[in-house]
Amino acid sequence: MKFVVLGATGGTGLEIVRQAIDHGHSVTAFVRSPERLKPFGNRITIKQGDLLNSAELAKAISGHDAILSGLGPRVPIAKIDANLLRDFATALTTAMHHVGVRRAVIVSTAFLFKDSIVPPTYIFGRLFFPGVVIDASGMERTFMESGLDWTIVRPPQLTDKSLTGKYRVRRGHLPYFGFNISRADVAHCLIKTVEDRASIGKILGLSN
Repeated sequence: MKFVVLGATGGTGLEIVRQAIDHGHSVTAFVRSPERLKPFGNRITIKQGDLLNSAELAKAISGHDAILSGLGPRVPIAKIDANLLRDFATALTTAMHHVGVRRAVIVSTAFLFKDSIVPPTYIFGRLFFPGVVIDASGMERTFMESGLDWTIVRPPQLTDKSLTGKYRVRRGHLPYFGFNISRADVAHCLIKTVEDRASIGKILGLSN
């Protein structure tokens, strides 16, 4: 498949790029600063631009099969980035409609699982990261109202551990005792999910 990876220079994004090309997919990374992608050489296409600019996004994603976004909430959130995820979702959905790319798998946050008791993700998020909860909620709402073929993946705390491929996924809920997951396994899940038509319009919780 032909993927556009957004948030490609972050920890999860780099894993998406690495695993996607290892599985033989064609990868275009749309980034503001491409320096961290130099080790991939000519194995990927790099397009430079602004994730919040729908016209630039449209040019980058045109002709591709799907969008994989590893863009996650930044903690602590600077005042200028208070609505980063929501604004990103608005720009991306506008661009997707414009060029006819329908499929997207998007990383969000487990803080939005209100029914999670162990761990109490929503309570923890509201208490300590309210800005993340508000912004990520706005992002998800934008995708849900877009009419596009979206899947939202909500991981808990991210780690830098190695890929295991042995993680748990629950549709609409965080797995019990889902305290963390490696960025590598999140990337694996996104790539696996993008071809799963049954996941369209669904929210997935995952953890190791």
